Amino acid sequence: MKTSSKTFSILSISIWLLLPHLAQAETLQGNAGAVLTADHREEPNIKRDVYRHPLQTLDFLGLKAGMTVLEIWPGKGWYTEILAPLTRDNNILYVAGFAMTAERSPAWRKNLQTDFANKLAARPDVYDHVVVTELSVPERTTIAPPGTVDLLLTFRNVHNWMKGDYAEGMLQVFRRAIKSGGILGIVEHRARPGTSIDEMIKTGYVTEAHVIKLAEDAGFELQAKSEINANPLDSTNHPAGVWSLPPTLRVCKKIEQAEEAQACEQKYRAIGESDRMTLRFRKK
Repeated sequence: MKTSSKTFSILSISIWLLLPHLAQAETLQGNAGAVLTADHREEPNIKRDVYRHPLQTLDFLGLKAGMTVLEIWPGKGWYTEILAPLTRDNNILYVAGFAMTAERSPAWRKNLQTDFANKLAARPDVYDHVVVTELSVPERTTIAPPGTVDLLLTFRNVHNWMKGDYAEGMLQVFRRAIKSGGILGIVEHRARPGTSIDEMIKTGYVTEAHVIKLAEDAGFELQAKSEINANPLDSTNHPAGVWSLPPTLRVCKKIEQAEEAQACEQKYRAIGESDRMTLRFRKK
């Protein structure tokens, strides 16, 4: 079959227009490995990479150069340590933290948010592009300019929203922030199918079906699931729920006898961190 000069010209123009985007994606991948061992990362966080698979997770959820990215409730900044350098040159990164100005925010959340702000301020060479906003439903819900976010990420937070009885409100906040066709990425501790709502709240493990329903009810459609963060060794049946496992080890910390406490730690460290779902949704 003979290709016309017109067809060839169209193909050439199309490839030429794609080159900048391909180059950006390649640069992002090329820099990613070095980020994991960069000097701004805290040593305990680096040790958790084996359980959290950050690069594979972000790749699956669709992180690319040029995106506007939003991280929800970063805690001590585990994922922010990785997202910030990956987004510094070609992306906008919003981080919606605990609300310092909302009355319902408990003191421990405000203290944690202060520590997070200090962490960012200590390394402007890594974090000076990060835009920190507040998130508390219903008081503080403008977490980024509406309809501008390409990729919204939340890690192990759904059970907290369920406990506070505002999970549905959170998803509506996300919908307003994400642009049409944008991505919602959720990683969460995974309960066995059929687990009751009360048990999910008590243990911190949530069923995939419940997370998917929350997202779908808010106007998102499930694009894909991944087993990147699965842990088949986790039975999900522990005395203190997900907090029995590392890094919390809540059960073991209550044991006063040293040898028993050590044996407890060995037991739960052998299991590793929780079994987790990794879900990618698209805003309709």
